[in-house]
Amino acid sequence: MKSLHLIAVARPNFMKIAPLWHALSKEDWCRPVLVHTGQHYDPMMSDVFFSDLELPAPDFHLSVGSGTDAQQTGAVMIAYEALCQKAPPDDVIVVGDVNSTMACAIAAKKLQLPVSHLESGPRSFDRTMPEEINRLVTDAIADVLWTPSPTGGSFFWTDFRAC
Repeated sequence: MKSLHLIAVARPNFMKIAPLWHALSKEDWCRPVLVHTGQHYDPMMSDVFFSDLELPAPDFHLSVGSGTDAQQTGAVMIAYEALCQKAPPDDVIVVGDVNSTMACAIAAKKLQLPVSHLESGPRSFDRTMPEEINRLVTDAIADVLWTPSPTGGSFFWTDFRAC
């Protein structure tokens, strides 16, 4: 049975992971594994969504917490790499554009694990935004890009060709 890490990071990501987890949990070919990085750790920014969306407690909680972009990204990479080395998943599914999204994608790719990016493609084209950097890096290294709409994909390819 394939192990699929679903990286749960921040409140908008919980809403996107929930339907995927519910669908995959009914399948017999895979086991969805919830990994919470702890980037959003306040109960009102995290725990309440697991309850409201009927998600189980995370299988793994990395307990990273806050810090500067670099501190948070580095802490997630270190913690997630250690988890993947102990029990490598068959696929890593990251969501959105937060620091943990990019950090888990990088850690997984450095271990030669497949990465799928849910909500890939949208662009602000403002490289002063940390989220735009996270989007660009994650989309560049992901093996599978799931865009939220047909225009999401066109933004990705327009930006990709401009690089």
